[in-house]
Amino acid sequence: MKTIAVYPGSFDPITNGHLDIIERGVKMFDELIVLVAFNPKKPALFTVTERQEMIHGVITSQLGAEGGRIRVDSYSGLLINYAQDNNAGIILRGLRAVSDFEYEFQMALMNRKMSREVETVFLMTGYKWFYTASNMIKEAASFGGSVSGLVPESVEKELLKKYAEKREDVCL
Repeated sequence: MKTIAVYPGSFDPITNGHLDIIERGVKMFDELIVLVAFNPKKPALFTVTERQEMIHGVITSQLGAEGGRIRVDSYSGLLINYAQDNNAGIILRGLRAVSDFEYEFQMALMNRKMSREVETVFLMTGYKWFYTASNMIKEAASFGGSVSGLVPESVEKELLKKYAEKREDVCL
C-alpha cells in the first residue's frame, strides 16, 4: 500500500528550511503532498496561487526525478479532513527548536483525537535552518536586507519584486 504524507504550512514564502524537510520527506514516503494551508492568524504576503507556483518551481528545479512524487495543493479547512480525503496516513511536520514543539505537539494531539488513522511524524530541520522563519525573512527583505541563502534563488527574486511593488504603492 502506498504511503502518502501531507506536509502542511503557510509557505509564505517557502524557505530552505522547508525545502530541507521536503527533500527528506520525499525519501521517506511514496508520495508527499506539500499543502499550502490557510491560516487566518497569519497575514500573507503572497497569494495562495503565488505560493503554490513558487513551491512547484523550486521542486521542479531542485529535486529532479524525486519531484515527480511531490504534489502541491492548497486547502482552507481542517488538515485532518484533507489528509483523510486524500488517503494520507501521515502528517509531516518540521521542527526547528524546542519552542516549535509545544504548539506542534498540541496540534498532533488534536489531530489524533479527530482521527486515529492519521499519524504525525516530526522531523528536525537541518542545523543550518534552525533559525530560519518565513516571518523573519519577510521582515529582512521588506527593509532591503539580503535573504540570500535562506530561500531558493527564485523565491528571493519574488520577494524583491513583491517588496519593490509595495514600496511603489506607498510612494504613489
